Amino acid sequence: MFKENSVETGIDHEDDLVIHMVTGEFKTETSSGEEIEAYRWDPGTIFVPKGEKVQLVIYGVNGNEHPFFIEGTEIKGNVKKGEETVLNLRFNKEGIYRLICTSHPDKDHNGPMIAYINVR
Repeated sequence: MFKENSVETGIDHEDDLVIHMVTGEFKTETSSGEEIEAYRWDPGTIFVPKGEKVQLVIYGVNGNEHPFFIEGTEIKGNVKKGEETVLNLRFNKEGIYRLICTSHPDKDHNGPMIAYINVR
């Protein structure tokens, strides 16, 4: 079934799952010459196993800082340009949790900068 040079991949559940994100920015100009921009978490959706330890590592690339919270939890933090913010997480309830940047919550503030944490 496997090709000769194929490599089997998977997650070693003995170690914590590590997920990496970055802060990103989209910029463009409208036909009238107005500059518009939006900040995003990348990737915008992550999948996390229910009840397992997960380390979320967020690297600040665009924007000076992004204060955030994870909806439905007590988790808050701040991602700064050129720095990593490391969160040690464990979700015991299935569902979708939103990672929301409070500086960019909607289009009027160059957002919405929201990522979705899908816990299964």
